[in-house]
Amino acid sequence: MNHVEFPGLGWSFDIKTTVFSIGSFQVKWYGLLIAVGFLLAVVYAMLMCKKMNINRSRLLDTVIVGLIAGIIGARLYYVIFYPGDKFLKDPISIFYIHEGGIGIYGGIIGALLIGAIFAKFRKLNVYATLDIAVLGFLIGQAIGRWGNFVNQEAFGGPTSMPWGMISENTLAISPDPVHPCFFYESLWCVLGFILLHIFTTKFRRYDGQTFLLYIIWYGTGRFFIEATRTDSLYVPFLPIKISQLVAVVSVLVGIALLIVFRNRKFLIGCGSKTIMALNTEQIANMEGVALYEVSERKEKKFKHIKNSERYETQKEEKSDLLEQKTDDNSGLADNSCHVVFSESLNKNIAQAEHDDIRNMTNKNKVEEHLVNSDNDDKNKGDH
Repeated sequence: MNHVEFPGLGWSFDIKTTVFSIGSFQVKWYGLLIAVGFLLAVVYAMLMCKKMNINRSRLLDTVIVGLIAGIIGARLYYVIFYPGDKFLKDPISIFYIHEGGIGIYGGIIGALLIGAIFAKFRKLNVYATLDIAVLGFLIGQAIGRWGNFVNQEAFGGPTSMPWGMISENTLAISPDPVHPCFFYESLWCVLGFILLHIFTTKFRRYDGQTFLLYIIWYGTGRFFIEATRTDSLYVPFLPIKISQLVAVVSVLVGIALLIVFRNRKFLIGCGSKTIMALNTEQIANMEGVALYEVSERKEKKFKHIKNSERYETQKEEKSDLLEQKTDDNSGLADNSCHVVFSESLNKNIAQAEHDDIRNMTNKNKVEEHLVNSDNDDKNKGDH
């Protein structure tokens, strides 16, 4: 239990660090708050999938992988930049994450890097996925930072502001009230989430733009908040706080990429109505051409098939006509009539043979054209 006071506000209360216990198993407020933040971030991401045109099932797979990578990254970040030789003397203690010791930047980098790779593997739009992910980060960070308040950690140096905080842990640093840095960062993340959510749904011009704005927003806030903290990790052999260095790099990279992509105009989901309308028109035009080409090819094939069937029907009708004329004239006794009929019959037979040859030629042309048309379709499909 921690006793906390805010003298300038007249507040004083005790905070339990444990939610409940079952035997030797304890559920801490710190872990519960992080879990709640993560779950709310996932719920938000699932609700945004429809607006962002992202597959929920694939995104959930990516979130799980990103979570694991984030935990590993957060722990490695802390271990790598830990000032002492604790982890060199006792390497197995690297896995004692329940004892504390993680770095938020390591978690963000690990989750984004591995999550982006897995999103590509799952055939998701990586940039749109990053846009959703960072909005979820802001939710998780805003809630998770209150775990630092319960544990009375991640606070700053002395301050004369009315919201200055005093606890047993802060008295080890200063007898005066100190900056409640957890509150600064939580408030900064809440404000960032509201602004970036509105931007994403109303003004975003291309996939990935929200991600770039996030690294600028969070980096800017973290740089100034970190300046007040007293428990920061430093760059080895340099009087530079690692989080401030990463923040500066993030802001500069984000601004540079915004300039590079300033003319980019492509969205698969929500954003600027103008850009959405432009993208919809382009996609509709592409689909229209494709549908027209398909229907045109089908219509040509249908005409060829109908011509072939018509040829067979005409051939059968002529054959029946010849048989009928032969039967009608077989009983004529008059020789002259027989001669006249024979000549007429010979002419009809010759004409029929001529028609057969011509129709057979047409049929061969039709079949040849059908084969060529099918080959063209296959070639286009392969291309």
